[in-house]
Amino acid sequence: MTEKDTCELYCYDEAKVNRVQSLLRRHDITAMTNMFKALADETRMKVAFALCQEEELCVCDVANIIGSSIATASHHLRALKKLNLVNYRKEGKLAFYSLEDDHVRQLLLLASTHSQEMMIVGKSYTTPSRR
Repeated sequence: MTEKDTCELYCYDEAKVNRVQSLLRRHDITAMTNMFKALADETRMKVAFALCQEEELCVCDVANIIGSSIATASHHLRALKKLNLVNYRKEGKLAFYSLEDDHVRQLLLLASTHSQEMMIVGKSYTTPSRR
């Protein structure tokens, strides 16, 4: 017999619900969601993680690191830039990218640490099944 993962009785804590709803209204949840959507792409996550390892990389470096064409690397870097996850600067004919700030670096490193810990305890990340 499978365990039910839902409440068997409908009730809620009104004070908690109101408090959290109020907090949600004060934050840009859409922006947060878009940031995670951008990082949910495996190639963009590789690009972002590579930028965690080095202060700055040129597009050619990124292309070689992820094993792609320069056009593909540029496409993914532009997507990350559009969401303010990376910075861009031009030096002569070279285009360099770096992480926007330490918050982005911390987010990526935290995700890395958590995934490594889950591997140690034998848990893996799988796509949730749709019901």
